Amino acid sequence: MAPAATATAPVTVIVGDEGLLVERAVLAVVAEAGQAEPPDVHDVRAADLRPGDLPTLTAPSLFGGRCLIIVRSAQDAVKDVAAELARHIAAPPPDVVLVLTHSGGARNKSLLAGQGVRRIDCPSIKRFGERLDFLRAEFARAGRKPDDGGLRALLDAVGTDLHELAAACSQLAADTTGVISQGVVARYYRGRAEATGFTVADRAVEGKLAEALEQLRWALSTGVSPVLISSALAQGVRALGRVGAAGRGRAADALAAELGMPPWKVDRVRQQLRGWTADGVARAHAAVAQADAEVKGEGASPGYALERAITEIVACRSAG
Repeated sequence: MAPAATATAPVTVIVGDEGLLVERAVLAVVAEAGQAEPPDVHDVRAADLRPGDLPTLTAPSLFGGRCLIIVRSAQDAVKDVAAELARHIAAPPPDVVLVLTHSGGARNKSLLAGQGVRRIDCPSIKRFGERLDFLRAEFARAGRKPDDGGLRALLDAVGTDLHELAAACSQLAADTTGVISQGVVARYYRGRAEATGFTVADRAVEGKLAEALEQLRWALSTGVSPVLISSALAQGVRALGRVGAAGRGRAADALAAELGMPPWKVDRVRQQLRGWTADGVARAHAAVAQADAEVKGEGASPGYALERAITEIVACRSAG
């Protein structure tokens, strides 16, 4: 006997620009709609639709059955297509399930407010604490328990891309046992956790030229993208400026909440600020911006551009 069908909303809008979460939400609706009988699925981009395409896609099939239409990036629909989508939302045809994804901006925002529309929000995950919560949830899904040290080590080893973080959680859950600690992560990544762009940036802003260059070469040799290293350098110098501008008299917890950093990071940056002046930080910003442009195509050698940026950052600190 076929399982009982779960009622699926005729229209679901998935709002946000966090790609992994949006894709998971889409797949969840598809799975929900197919519990009794797999529907005929059409997956299209709004920008590719022309007037008349939507009615054609939703027209009843000669063979009967349900139809599920996924329209991605609905904010990019042209005016006439947006009007067709609005009419569909206002009066959904029978046996048709419509799924819209939308970035959440102002364009075609009216599509998000139809009567009876189910809305799923997938906001960006940008704050450190939000990323930790995401990792905890990923491990919980896999039936595993991490500690805080393991979560921080994983962020250092992998970076902030949710697709990569989710894949890393899945791999660690499958390939290791016990609590996922800093030591477990370090052993699993065979040194990568110690040689990321963030480690390179920390050594550079601390004025440790030889160590920073050593870590840079190791990171590049193990496959860390030059773009990620450049981004880490920019974040490291930017953190100096933000924490330095806030002054030293405020508690780390209060400042962390204002700046969107964990308290331990505020404390670390305050230690790194020793030897820096506002002018030195400004000149380091310029050095990082130049390196970033060269890494992204304006220079012949990303590795050389990063080495030069690190040397200049250390010089800016020493001069300060």
